[in-house]
Amino acid sequence: MDSRVVRWSASAGLLAQLLFVVSWLVAALWQGPGYDALAHTISDMYAVTAPHGVILVVVLTLCGLATVLFGLLAVRPALAAAQGWGTVTAVLLTLSIFGLGDLLSPFEREACRLADPGCTSADQVANSGGALDSILSTAGIFVFLATLFVAASAMRRTPGWEHLARPSRLTGVGFVLLLIGLVVANESAVGGLLERLLAATGAGWIAVVAWQILRTRRGAAHREEPAADGA
Repeated sequence: MDSRVVRWSASAGLLAQLLFVVSWLVAALWQGPGYDALAHTISDMYAVTAPHGVILVVVLTLCGLATVLFGLLAVRPALAAAQGWGTVTAVLLTLSIFGLGDLLSPFEREACRLADPGCTSADQVANSGGALDSILSTAGIFVFLATLFVAASAMRRTPGWEHLARPSRLTGVGFVLLLIGLVVANESAVGGLLERLLAATGAGWIAVVAWQILRTRRGAAHREEPAADGA
């Protein structure tokens, strides 16, 4: 894989995670008085009835695309030394909620927000967008959870990445605990907060991986320069 493609993909993946988190933090500001970021989900902010919901849809779609490209064009070659483990890590990341899940945001718009008068959880998934969001979000979260543990195994087998193997496993454990909390607190006063912690945790891990790839590639480029001068 061309080193420039890897660096570009890693940069796009890193910026996408920052934009992803900033987007749903900022979008909460224009949801109106009925919306509670601690209780209501991120998906509610780009429901069909959400104010300016299309803005978040566009941003999430672009972030999803960048993450998919990051997985295929940067993560896969970066963990190539782990052979199958690296390939599986890249594929799982692209299929996760941060990859395919965000990429398909235009087709995952719930029918209404819980902040809307008369809207219930059943009403939200009454349309195809809400149903698809429920399916892809659930599946995508578990796919990302698998990504964390598979990536830890790949990192343990890749020179220069060993130091991230244990943090990745610990991130997976933390993700499990947050997920359990989210299930227990479903539709409670802190459901939205727990979902945002899950989203921020996942985005943070992806950003760390992207930064590690950029550091590794930059170091390799610097080592090649003296050799090229000497030739």
